[in-house]
Amino acid sequence: MTELCAEGSRLYANALRTGRIPRAEAEAAPCLVDFSLLHPDPDDPDWLRPVPPSVVLAQRLDPIEREITERRRLTMELAETFEPFIGLGAPLTEPAHSITVLEGLDRINEALDLATSQCRHEVLTVQPKNRHPEQRLIEALERDRPLIERGVRIRTLYQHTARYNPERIAWTEQFADGKVEYRTIDELVERLIICDDTVAFIPVRDDRQVALELRHPGLVRYLIKVFEFMWGRAVPLTAGTPYETAADGLTDIQHSIAKLLVEGHVDEAIARRLGMNVRTCRAHIAKLATALGSGSRAQLGYLIAQSGILEQDH
Repeated sequence: MTELCAEGSRLYANALRTGRIPRAEAEAAPCLVDFSLLHPDPDDPDWLRPVPPSVVLAQRLDPIEREITERRRLTMELAETFEPFIGLGAPLTEPAHSITVLEGLDRINEALDLATSQCRHEVLTVQPKNRHPEQRLIEALERDRPLIERGVRIRTLYQHTARYNPERIAWTEQFADGKVEYRTIDELVERLIICDDTVAFIPVRDDRQVALELRHPGLVRYLIKVFEFMWGRAVPLTAGTPYETAADGLTDIQHSIAKLLVEGHVDEAIARRLGMNVRTCRAHIAKLATALGSGSRAQLGYLIAQSGILEQDH
């Protein structure tokens, strides 16, 4: 389990603000016990005190790290077993082998593991989703740590909303050095992984059950250029927030929403493309309407187009 129940989140936040909460009140949220977020008050058994979030996070990450260590050991043993055979295969020169359809997560992960184990210089990744299940973080840790230890450079693009995800920030802080760089951008279309200039992986379906492994040099070079274009527009994760208000009174994210509104996208599509939930997206749309004096959705699109805000350099 990686998420608190709604009542548990409310009570834990209240306990952090006030320093303690009644034991009877905490019984309504068993997830607080599952996460070990509270401990008895030594001065009064009828009250509970909160465990600091940093301590809880460290406790949750510890078993993940142990599992990663074991997986890395198995990975090294398998690599040593098959290394003598890697160079014996005939070169894949025919066009038919330049694009491979990978079906199923196991097959996709096997191909990714092989590509990263052979990577020597740089890995480029685009991660448009803000939250990832715990198992996916384990998979990413397994692949990234050996790369970093070999001196491979890693550059990753997230959406701006990743800046407000504590799990993601804790994850990136583990690799905060010159060989690993993280940037964020307002809008990312789809996931992308490129190893050196030899192989790239792109999804085919939203459920991540089918992907393409691309080894055609022209396709890989093209995708690298696409990545570099986005990278040049992105903001380092360590920089200030990209949601600062511009001279026209709107934030960068509201300019992005305005652009998508004019293009005719519905709220759900805008939220998906910008990596936020629909409620947050609609709150930004409401602020746009207030700023431009709009009384309806149709009028808002017209006022955005007439205001000239999309023509300004942001």
